[in-house]
Amino acid sequence: MVLLDTRQACSFTDYIVICSGESDRQLDAIQNEITKSLGKESVKLYRGEGDSESGWILMDYLDVVIHIFSKEMRNFYDLENVYEKAPRLLRIQ
Repeated sequence: MVLLDTRQACSFTDYIVICSGESDRQLDAIQNEITKSLGKESVKLYRGEGDSESGWILMDYLDVVIHIFSKEMRNFYDLENVYEKAPRLLRIQ
């Protein structure tokens, strides 16, 4: 997982979270846990796209955009390289 500070790199969000899972089931579990945890804090999803079958789930909370990828899709889109100038605030292998 990577947390990027994109306040100086883009205009549509302040932070981007990029994470990946090993299977469709794991992608769904990650999405469900994010929804559950943020729901407890009354944080509402603004917009969501994709699903585990596509290998890319996008969760837009306005100030934070979360990308949940399969490993293949994460390598293909390589968002960490797209936002290479954005400071990495957190990186968990």
